[in-house]
Amino acid sequence: MVASDALAKNAAKPIRAVGGFFSMALDTFVLMFKPPFAWREFILQSWFVARVAIVPTLMLTIPYTVLLTFTFNILLTEFGAADFSGTGAALGTVSQIGPIVTVLVIAGAGATAMCADLGARTIREELDALRVMGVNPIQTLVVPRVLAATLVSLALSATVVLVGLTGAYLFCVYVQHVSPGAFVSGLTLVTGPADVVIALVKAALFGLTAGLIACYKGVSVGGGPAGVGNAVNETVVFTFMALFAINVVATAVGVKATL
Repeated sequence: MVASDALAKNAAKPIRAVGGFFSMALDTFVLMFKPPFAWREFILQSWFVARVAIVPTLMLTIPYTVLLTFTFNILLTEFGAADFSGTGAALGTVSQIGPIVTVLVIAGAGATAMCADLGARTIREELDALRVMGVNPIQTLVVPRVLAATLVSLALSATVVLVGLTGAYLFCVYVQHVSPGAFVSGLTLVTGPADVVIALVKAALFGLTAGLIACYKGVSVGGGPAGVGNAVNETVVFTFMALFAINVVATAVGVKATL
């Protein structure tokens, strides 16, 4: 009897967690459009997430782009079509490198930082103090962080594309001796405005989802400082899983929409 009760309790725990997450997400979406909006917290969190994410973004973008361009140009050289290196660089950077780097950075740096911040506030009972004073912590703390993560994800995606294409240009022109004019003219051969829009939409979804997961794990943390560490680790895992799933689905929808 005791074993069955423990098994039922363990089985119900993830279900309660999923229900709590969607409940908080619904409250967040509702309170986004309800005044007053915490502008100060939104600006501070946007700067906070951007500060912890910009360096990892740059460190990941250049190696990924150079690796893609180098591998793709070897294949093009075999076919005698090295002048189309800009086409491959644009397609890979906009459609895949941008989203993948955004996933890695948002999940590994931005979301964990937000979760640790909210988790520390939770174990210090700051959220309970806000509730006692009649202040909704979802509106004052969660909404600004979710919107900040969404905004920074858009900025990161655009940064990845710009830095990636610049790095690919320098590598192709000065290392692999591709004609600069041919590289630039090939950028828009396959990749168009629709692909850029889809990449930005994916980035916004990444930021929104990562922000919601990080905030939920932060506000629901328990067990003291050790619980904060566990929540941060769980945030990385769950955010990776969710964002890669979103990337697959969004990429498939984007391919169908642009054909």
